[in-house]
Amino acid sequence: MNTFLFIIAGMIGTTEIIIILAVVLILFGGRKIPELMKGIGKGVKDYKDAVKGKEEEEKKDSTKKEE
Repeated sequence: MNTFLFIIAGMIGTTEIIIILAVVLILFGGRKIPELMKGIGKGVKDYKDAVKGKEEEEKKDSTKKEE
């Protein structure tokens, strides 16, 4: 994941980031951006919780098979 971020950071410059932020601001408006970020954050948290739950479930299954 970190490597992916470094690749993207190398490809996108400061000017491009400013343009992207301006377009997002124009499209969604100042009031909708916090709601949008909150929704994205909740989605990421739910995804991480699901992945973590799946890993714990697999650990339990592997310990049961060993017994």
